[in-house]
Amino acid sequence: MEFILETRGLTKEFKGFVAVNNVDLKVQRGHIHALIGPNGAGKTTFSTC
Repeated sequence: MEFILETRGLTKEFKGFVAVNNVDLKVQRGHIHALIGPNGAGKTTFSTC
């Protein structure tokens, strides 16, 4: 298995507001992945970290 992206315990905070908390993710080459969730869930913040 070849991973092209991996995060462990990713957290992003803005002035005390935690937008993304302790995210683990592994993306395999050749697979399709999507981030889903309601507005304000941190999808954009996660994808730009």
